[in-house]
Amino acid sequence: MSKKLNHLAGRLVAVAALGLALGQAEAKTKPNVLFIFADDQCYETVANLGHTDIDTPNLDRLAKRGTQFTRAYNMGSWSGAVCVASRHMLITGRHIWRAQKAQQVLRGGKKLTDAQKAARDLEFKNLWPQVMARAGYQTFFTGKWHISAAADQAFQVARNIRGGMPNQTPEGYNRPLPDKPDPWSPYDIKFDGFWKGGKHWSEVVADDAVDYIGEAKQDKRPFFMYIAFNAPHDPRQAPKEYIDRYPLSRIKVPASYLDEYPYKDDIGCSARLRDEKLGPFPRTHHAVKVHRQEYYAIIEHMDTQIGRILDALEKSGQTDNTYIFFSADHGLGVGHHGLFGKQNLYEHSTRVPFIAAGPGIKGGEKIAAPIYLQDVMATSLDIAEAKRPKQVEFQSLMPLLNGKTKESEVKAVYGAYLGLQRSVTVGNWKLILYPKISKARLYNIKRDPLEINDQATDESKAKIVKRLYKRLLRLQKEHADTLDLKAAFPKLG
Repeated sequence: MSKKLNHLAGRLVAVAALGLALGQAEAKTKPNVLFIFADDQCYETVANLGHTDIDTPNLDRLAKRGTQFTRAYNMGSWSGAVCVASRHMLITGRHIWRAQKAQQVLRGGKKLTDAQKAARDLEFKNLWPQVMARAGYQTFFTGKWHISAAADQAFQVARNIRGGMPNQTPEGYNRPLPDKPDPWSPYDIKFDGFWKGGKHWSEVVADDAVDYIGEAKQDKRPFFMYIAFNAPHDPRQAPKEYIDRYPLSRIKVPASYLDEYPYKDDIGCSARLRDEKLGPFPRTHHAVKVHRQEYYAIIEHMDTQIGRILDALEKSGQTDNTYIFFSADHGLGVGHHGLFGKQNLYEHSTRVPFIAAGPGIKGGEKIAAPIYLQDVMATSLDIAEAKRPKQVEFQSLMPLLNGKTKESEVKAVYGAYLGLQRSVTVGNWKLILYPKISKARLYNIKRDPLEINDQATDESKAKIVKRLYKRLLRLQKEHADTLDLKAAFPKLG
């Protein structure tokens, strides 16, 4: 090679190296994103909000550093496994029914055409971690996935990938029965569940997260961590010391308690539904107290693990340049309205905790504007200055967090479960429809936050019902919802 060619080659290498260095330097100036995700955690189970007698010192600590959205929602589900729908909305950025189609594309099949393979590959390339990686982030995952794509391919590093839930046992259902010994224990490791493999899964998730934080510090790129607990999903297991912190005398039965929900068979929440089988029929105060005891204990145990993650981040010196988000995929009944599961559109099942902390976010603040929990995906893309895929429908929360958008400017909340339930919330009013039996329910969630007083049959509220119904019809069109509500509710049109 001539001296001229050698010189040219050297210059090209130098330019390439400089470009790489500049790219890495630019990437490193971007803030980190830490997303901590719970499973089945109702909005009312963060202590500092004052809804429940529960101890969550580390979530309280995070809330003190950041801002809480007190009305964060999941849109609902196309299947009994509500977490599947919630997580596909989260990972694709699509609203519910378009996320369902995206799941079908990702899942594929044994015999795909070239066009179907190309569609699946394109869908995969635009998943949340893939977009963050293209924006210069190192991506980490651990815990519950439940997505129709391979986590270890979607993320650069993925460990201890879990399914939908730890194994449940026959003894864990239809309990406790009146005047009979309880066949199941939340801290006996013989029942496997969260202890399958030898160590509680929440502790394993925290171990992975702490390890990732150490690894990330050695890399020049900012990090995106998706830390997904299976807790507090059933089987709700925690060490005995946590159970002992919640004696039954400390547990209150929800004011919305019912022995049996009158419409359960018509809305997909019958005694055949797995989640509803956990407690006996009819419900009893004692059974609800026991299940809530175990629910609070596993939440506090998870809170301890979250504290370990926050401590590790502080020790690494990366806290000041890290946005932290905490939320859950949906809530849970655990005795509200006679329901134990999340396959309903009451606040306890669609509404979740949501905390945001990081550079420029005010500490100790609360925002009452309704949001969708999946807005966290678009928010992180905003933070990362990532090129946003056109199919992402959820919105960044940064304008709200920065005070650039007023709370009153946020839209109505849409809810759906299979073809059996629909809801819309505008301001303080919430309309729930059960089309199979043409039943409407109306609640003022400000005056009646536990949704006890149904006002749908009050003639003075007829205009409110009709106004909400029309809004719901418009939302159906926006969300590609094909359920025919007009046939079930001809008088509301």
